[in-house]
Parts: sequence; C-alpha cells; structure tokens
Amino acid sequence: MRRFGPAPVAGQTYRDRPGAYAVIVSGGEVLLAEQGGALLLPGGGIEAGESVLAALHREIREETGWRVAPVRRVGVFQRHAWLHEEQRWCRKIAHVYLCRAVRRLGPPLEPDHTPVWMRAGLAVGLLEQTCERLFTARALGMPEGIVRGGI
Repeated sequence: MRRFGPAPVAGQTYRDRPGAYAVIVSGGEVLLAEQGGALLLPGGGIEAGESVLAALHREIREETGWRVAPVRRVGVFQRHAWLHEEQRWCRKIAHVYLCRAVRRLGPPLEPDHTPVWMRAGLAVGLLEQTCERLFTARALGMPEGIVRGGI
C-alpha cells in the first residue's frame, strides 16, 4: 500500500484509522468538500461495525448532502498523521472510490463543510493533499504526472 507524507516515527504508537473517500463526478465536474478553507475529497473514518461502502455513503451525505452511486474502487493509500478530533496519532488507511452523483438530498449535515462543484481538471490542482490529487487524477483517467508536492 502506497504511503504519503512523513514516515512513521520510530517508537511512536499509531492507531489504524480506516476511512472511505469519494471522487464524485457529474458531467465533467467533481464535487469536493471545503472545510476551513481547504478543498478535500468527501469522506472520513469508518465506524466500528460499519462497512466501507456504508461509511462512504454516510460521510458523503454528512459532508456534501448528496447521494451517490459507487462506480469502482480506485485504490487505497496510507499516511501517518495526528488526528485533532481524536487527539491521537493514527495510520490513516484511505479507501478511494469513483462515484457518480445521483441526487442532492439537502445541505450537508456537518455545518463546517461546504460542497463545491468544479471542473475536473481544476479540482485535481486545488485539492489540499497530494494523495487526494493523485487518486483523483487516477479516477478521472488523467496523467498522474501532473500531481505535485504536499502530502
């Protein structure tokens, strides 16, 4: 599994934190979630007893207000990070899916998230994290060589 970001620190304990993330498309545009000024793929942690796909649907609804239809699994990556909301070091294991937007159900359930539609090529360049830019380019069939920098 490909790792992004800094290598794990020797002696530091990391808790595995699996998550599900989506590259959501509709008519040449991609749906992202804006949080605190950063553009991110909609998604997040898989809860205990929850399947990857159930988490994917829940997180997308919470962060964007949309219902989607998963098209295919794009891949999985890992990165080691401090999770502020959990106050611990984690090894994030991110399962990424290409999804088709089906229907807007309403506003996001999480008030600190704003759904943002934009052209696919622009979205790849504006995503906050390199790992998300790379997997978005891969999902959209774009050359991965256009992705640079960051985590």
